[in-house]
Order: sequence, then C-alpha cells, then structure tokens
Amino acid sequence: MTWNIRTGGRDRGGPDRRELVARVIARQQPDLLAVQELGDLDVAGFATDVGLRPYLARSWLGQSVALLVGPPWPVLAGAPVRRPFHHAARRVVLGTDAGPLTVLGTHLDPYSGTRRLVEAGWASAALRRGRDGLALLAGDLNTLDPYAGHADRVGRLPPAYRRRHLRRDGRTVETRAVARLLAAGLMDLGADAGPTVPTAHGGAEFADMRLDYLLATPTLATRLRHVGVIRDSDTEHASDHYPLLAEFALTPPTPPTPC
Repeated sequence: MTWNIRTGGRDRGGPDRRELVARVIARQQPDLLAVQELGDLDVAGFATDVGLRPYLARSWLGQSVALLVGPPWPVLAGAPVRRPFHHAARRVVLGTDAGPLTVLGTHLDPYSGTRRLVEAGWASAALRRGRDGLALLAGDLNTLDPYAGHADRVGRLPPAYRRRHLRRDGRTVETRAVARLLAAGLMDLGADAGPTVPTAHGGAEFADMRLDYLLATPTLATRLRHVGVIRDSDTEHASDHYPLLAEFALTPPTPPTPC
C-alpha cells in the first residue's frame, strides 16, 4: 500500500488525524506500506502501534518517507537513496517465496516537472538491480500519467497550482516523470484505479487527479491479484490523499527445516 498521510497526520492549527490514519492501516493490514509526508510523526512508535517495522529516509528539504514492513517478511538489504530528492526515497529488499523483492518508496518534487523528471531517473536507477525480477516503485509522484487527457482537469486549477502540472510553455501537460519510469520497463498497476486526490479533507491544489502510483516490473505484475483506491468514511478525512492498495500472489519464504 502507498499513502501520503499529509504532514504526519496532524494539521497545523487543525485536527489531529493520526488515529484515523492508524485505523485505516489496521483495517487494511498491509504487509508493506510506503508512507509519505511524515512531518514530525514518531515513526518508530507509530510503526510499532500498527504492527509494522519502519525503514526511514529523512529529507534534506521537504518531508521524510518510510517503508513499513510486516513481521513475517525478512528484510535482506536496504538503505535510503543518497540523492538530493526534494523529499526522499527509501529502498528495501524483501525475501519472498518467489525470490527477492526490491521496493522503492518515494515522494517526488511537488513544484517542478523538470525536477520530478530528474528524480524519476534517480528512482529508476535505484531499482535497476531488481528490474529483471521482482521490483516495485511506490509513492506520491506528484505527476499525471502520459496516456490520458488532463488539459481540462489542469485548467480548472488555480494558476499557482496549475503551473505545477504544465511544461515551461504554459500549455503542455507535464507527464515526463511517469513516462520515464514506464520507458524503463515498469508497468502502471493502478492505471484504471481512478483518482487518488482530493479527499473530503481538502486539497485546493488538486482536481480529481491520480498522483499516487504503484509501478511494477513485468515479473511482479504477473502476480497481481487486485489493485484499487481505498475510499471509505475514514480515508475521506484521514488525509488529502486516498491510499492505493495492491495484492500480489506472494508469501514470505519458508524457513529452512532444521537438520
């Protein structure tokens, strides 16, 4: 599951949404959660409360991200991606019954399409070792996809937010970051899942957009069982993004039989 929980689940001068966030996670029971916009959240304590293990990447400019992993899944390797993302990126390699699964959780630049394009290149490079097998990129990419018409939707945004989704000519919709990841061989699992923003909680910068993605290698995509946006009374108010959830035919590796 991938989810931008908006400023750590707490608004400045507004409601504390962390209980709602935890309730959504507890109900879905994800084996792996890519979470963005951690704000000042106590990630270790929060992860413990929802029964997951945290793997954090701190941000040098924006907000930190993390991958939260369920207890049955062994983490074989992983580290933050050492590139100057506006937010951050975190990579882990999990053991599965079908071999190592490389997962990258990230949150791309919200303001500049050119910056997002560069960050997409860094993300693709961080997944390179896993692209012949099982690999998944999960996160808020702040980018529209390159195969749907978006001009009317972008045109409804206030000018300050419209610029985030247009090229420098002020007319062409900015989709290059996702296009770069697709050109690297990843498959868009949520292409038909529908918008991931905005929720009832707010989001003046959005207009029924899909900004959150799960992108998989073809090998992993063959194991996809289901993908969808989680819309219910809790997710309407827990964040300005809906969670995006996928289910795969994978299980933790079987422990070796003692001699």
